[in-house]
Amino acid sequence: MTADAIAIHPPAEARPAAKGLKGVVAADSRICRVNGQEGRLMYRGYDIDDLARHSTFEETAFLLFNGELPGRLELDEFRRDWSAGAGVPAPVLDLLRSLPVDTHPMSALRSAVSVLAAYDPRAEDRSEESDPDAVYGKAVRLGAQFPTLVAAIHRLRLGLGPVAPDGSLGIAANFMRMLNDRVPTGDEARAMDLVLILHAEHGFNASTFSARVISATLTDLHSAIAGAVGALKGKLHGGANTEVIRTLEQIDSVDDVAPWVEAQLARKEKIMGFGHAVYQTADPRAKHLKELSRRLGAEQGDPRWFEISARIEELVTPAIGKHCNVDFYSASLQHYLGIPAELFTCVFAASRIVGWCAHVLEQLADNKIIRPSANYVGHALRPYVPISER
Repeated sequence: MTADAIAIHPPAEARPAAKGLKGVVAADSRICRVNGQEGRLMYRGYDIDDLARHSTFEETAFLLFNGELPGRLELDEFRRDWSAGAGVPAPVLDLLRSLPVDTHPMSALRSAVSVLAAYDPRAEDRSEESDPDAVYGKAVRLGAQFPTLVAAIHRLRLGLGPVAPDGSLGIAANFMRMLNDRVPTGDEARAMDLVLILHAEHGFNASTFSARVISATLTDLHSAIAGAVGALKGKLHGGANTEVIRTLEQIDSVDDVAPWVEAQLARKEKIMGFGHAVYQTADPRAKHLKELSRRLGAEQGDPRWFEISARIEELVTPAIGKHCNVDFYSASLQHYLGIPAELFTCVFAASRIVGWCAHVLEQLADNKIIRPSANYVGHALRPYVPISER
């Protein structure tokens, strides 16, 4: 039978594909609830407002990993384990030194995570890959190493030496100390603590889903997290707050905001930091970052960045019917913390690592490889034509 004689049957009725998997439920999860209609976010059943006001990043990380808030002894043990794992092997720091100075910080972080696997004695233990209890220790170590890596990347880009972690400080204060080689003020440490808490988890976002897809193959933890870092790098995901600070840099004063906004809207240009893929109302995280941005701006005698941001929000929200999201005030807040724009997404990663690891642990606890299907919309069956006839 020739190819021309083969009957071509149309495919069975295809279901409409959900662009970006919007609205598709891919799994059950106990980790996070994002209620877009009400503008509410919960970690393990705890409202983000309560965690932002009363918790620390240590407590939040323990909660995401273990499902419950820690008792005093549990928290002390978790802090000891975190501090013990925070060091980065010298060869990994040497790798970072060897990279071109203009390497994107997220690319440097992604590479460092991959190389860290070679120096974790349990990274390739095949007996542990599907055991969430065994992976837990690796997750705590890797989580602890992220702030150390981010701070080292920052300082090496400035031509400075990395600062070793100090186990006597909390995670946020230690992170600030490693970034700036000085113990932060109380407001600076609290601001970083809040940045870490609010960015730690947000359901099946692109990077978290990537980590789950990769870990579902029963590969090693470092591979899953390296993939998540790669996903977070994109400006439609973790890179959005960098775009916000670029916006603020275009505006000299509060008086310039109105004409700038008017021009952006007239050109139908997207204003970064507004709208969200899930929230149909205010992002519950934004108000906490806004308040700390205001406080730090006043403390430093430089309220301009906050005031420009607040004026943009005041004009843009009613004009486009969208509220600002977590990225908007995160930009001015991190500026006040002395963090350059190119490092913003790495700081995001130093927080979201605990969410990624929590999801990997949950995936492994009831694992099935993730293998969606696609509607084939290409050519029907075609006869092969020899190259001499093409």
